[in-house]
Amino acid sequence: MNSCKEKPSSQPEKIDRKAVVTRHNVKITAIDTLGSLNVGNGKFAFTVDATGLQSFTEFYENGVPLGTQSEWGWHTFPNTENFEFSETLKGYDFNGNPNSLYAIQDRANDRNMAAADYFRANPHRLQLGNVGLEILKKDGTVAKPEDLKDINQELNLWTGKIESHFTVEGVSVKVVTYGDSKTDGIAAKVESPLLKENRIKLKFRFPYPTNQFADRGVNYTNSDMHQTTVNEQTGKRFVFNRTLDNDRYFVEARLNTEASVTKIEEHYFTMQPNTEDSFEFAVIFSQENNSETITFNEVEINSINTWEDFWQSGGAVDFSECTDTRAFEIERRVVLSQYLTRSQCAGNYPVQETGLTYNSWYGKPHMEMYWWHSAHYPLWGRTDFLEKSIGWYFVAYDKAKLIAERQGYKGVRWQKMTDHNADEAPSNVGSFLIWQQPHVIYLAELIYRNNPSKENLEKYKKLIFSTADFMASYPNYDAKNDRYILGKGVIPAQECFDKLETFNSPWELAYWKWALQVAQQWRERLGLEPETEWQNIIDKISPMAQKDGVYLAAESVPDSYSPTSKHTIDHPAVLGAMSMLPHNNFVDVKIMNNTFDIVDKVWTWNHTWGWDFPLEAMTATRLNRPEDAIKALLRDEITNTYLPGGHNYQNERLTLYLPGNGGILSAIALMCAGYDGNTVNNPGFPKDGKWNVKWEGLKPMP
Repeated sequence: MNSCKEKPSSQPEKIDRKAVVTRHNVKITAIDTLGSLNVGNGKFAFTVDATGLQSFTEFYENGVPLGTQSEWGWHTFPNTENFEFSETLKGYDFNGNPNSLYAIQDRANDRNMAAADYFRANPHRLQLGNVGLEILKKDGTVAKPEDLKDINQELNLWTGKIESHFTVEGVSVKVVTYGDSKTDGIAAKVESPLLKENRIKLKFRFPYPTNQFADRGVNYTNSDMHQTTVNEQTGKRFVFNRTLDNDRYFVEARLNTEASVTKIEEHYFTMQPNTEDSFEFAVIFSQENNSETITFNEVEINSINTWEDFWQSGGAVDFSECTDTRAFEIERRVVLSQYLTRSQCAGNYPVQETGLTYNSWYGKPHMEMYWWHSAHYPLWGRTDFLEKSIGWYFVAYDKAKLIAERQGYKGVRWQKMTDHNADEAPSNVGSFLIWQQPHVIYLAELIYRNNPSKENLEKYKKLIFSTADFMASYPNYDAKNDRYILGKGVIPAQECFDKLETFNSPWELAYWKWALQVAQQWRERLGLEPETEWQNIIDKISPMAQKDGVYLAAESVPDSYSPTSKHTIDHPAVLGAMSMLPHNNFVDVKIMNNTFDIVDKVWTWNHTWGWDFPLEAMTATRLNRPEDAIKALLRDEITNTYLPGGHNYQNERLTLYLPGNGGILSAIALMCAGYDGNTVNNPGFPKDGKWNVKWEGLKPMP
């Protein structure tokens, strides 16, 4: 364990992890559509309202929606127009590389644009179904959100338990909810005197995909376009058979008491339990009808054991001895971000930016965000969670190789917006991004640093070497200045640039050089000779462009920071060249300090994204500006809002944004454990006596 003030004993006191975690248990005392809570196991998540279930899905639609999603749940609309992916391809001539084919949205051609729309929207992640309560009032009408009184709900982070108390017309209702760590399911126990009067029922509703950018799980129209059947009308076990075009899945409900099912309308069922005071049930969502048996007690035990194991593993950070008033909020964000990423972003595939709550960009992961979703796992000593999802690159390899080939490059060009099958989504932005390319090298290096084995070298060398081959073949040689240029044909991480004009953006330059150096180190570790083509780029890649002692947003953008500049919005990506990355003798620290000052002063901070603030905090840490690191983490901007349940709110379209949560965990790891060559204890925290931050189990960044 480390802290700003070392304990006098030879063995530092262990952090009371349970105390750190449980002091941030989430408490909800009113209907709050942005206060939704979730249970999940990393590959399946279930989001609930104030009843502890999904009773008011439409009411919560525009807040944090009450989603039920899994990593396997995808749907594809039939390709009735017989679109070919080739119809999305357009040739470009960048840097003497004629007829490079990029998958774009061609708005000048109706047929090609329709094809792009189809392949962007298909496949899309599926909202699997809603499980809630239908509560009847004395007059027989169904209770609405405003009828819930005396709300007292708590998420116990240590056990994954959501306990919900409320009253309807003065009568108490208690619901205890858990997510199952072993299956894609949940279990709950409902207690209330209303059960004796048959005034509480379970309800199951199955929405239809929206085929839109977002799917909040409340499209109860289009009832003739999908099918839902149930195997029994009475009993303790019920199986809903769901069919949507060529996709099929099952939803199994098991109760500890007899119940009867009533079909209210297509895809809408209620279930009346035969009980006087309480009942328990479990619901499993699955691809196969496997009749797997689970009970409430089993799910409860699974949840308690899994969450306790998680919190006792890897790293921990304790801010309780800090006297700065900002420390508690940082700790809250850190604890809740661990819960959210473990419950929504710890499966076998890269995840979408809204996790397993609701669709954004049709539910598809964006691979430039994969670092922000996953790098914190090895930095927090939980490498196994990264090792699960990084396997996607092996699935994607052949298709990534085809992308590189059709554009005239060697190796593999990794997809930007994609799906579990690694198909590329056409995009006028994504197809020209390049900063997702080195991520796999960075992440594999983090895995190796935590386990420097020959097995890991052999396992990931294919990905690293093929990625490096692309990276070495991509730059354009400038013979006049004997240097290599990134671009034209680039859209940087800061996406407000013209691909036809942009070249030499700073983060990409720094990342290119560093990642190729790491790839050479992997060759050396394996006893192989350095790769000459890679070394040419390492030695001759363009320096980061500067003007008046400040780094530019790109060499092609001399007016980067003036009051009339169009480029002080979106991600402050110039800071990225020294954030997750070391200065590497490539970034001049003095110039980056000057750049940091001007970005801090002129940036349009209300036009940024949630991970931009951890990015800035990491740069400040490496520049030995800890007060600025704290300022960055807590900037008072809408996109830096962390909701009661810990979600990083962006706007009405993106009410949660998990790259922000993953980013803050990576930033805190750097601020505590530092980086290679760092000699400052807790480098990201001020040395004013107010930041006695204690930590254990964290790993330094490169």
